[in-house]
Amino acid sequence: MADTRSVFVTYIRTTPTRLWQALRDPEFTRRYWFATRHESDWTPGSPWRLMIPDGRVAHSGEVLEVVPERRLVLSWRAEFNAAMHAEGHSRVTFELEPVGESVRLTVTHEIDRPDSKLVKTLAHGWPHLLSSLKSLLETGEPLTETSRWPKGM
Repeated sequence: MADTRSVFVTYIRTTPTRLWQALRDPEFTRRYWFATRHESDWTPGSPWRLMIPDGRVAHSGEVLEVVPERRLVLSWRAEFNAAMHAEGHSRVTFELEPVGESVRLTVTHEIDRPDSKLVKTLAHGWPHLLSSLKSLLETGEPLTETSRWPKGM
């Protein structure tokens, strides 16, 4: 599918079970994912939405694949920015692999537009978000910058 593919890898001192929950649980995601929360039943073919605290939808799509504690694939469309929304859907894959007492989390974001504003924006956002997730799971505290929705967005 992709002309543009961004891959982000981090190792988190946690279990696949805890990380799997952290990626999908709306109350947990709210703590590290810019105060947003997921809405989905997490079955293939189901819709999912990432909700901004003021009730707007940040991103939406469809659950494409679920392998519990191993792999989650979503179609992804920006909703809060008209230019990025016009680009259509991209694809995000979360892969979890146990490595010793850690889990390697690989996030791959793909879109079939080499000039994508969305992927360029998310290329900055994913590392910050994943660092906050790592911090939260390992220390109990997310990064301050990712614990609230950015002003003006």
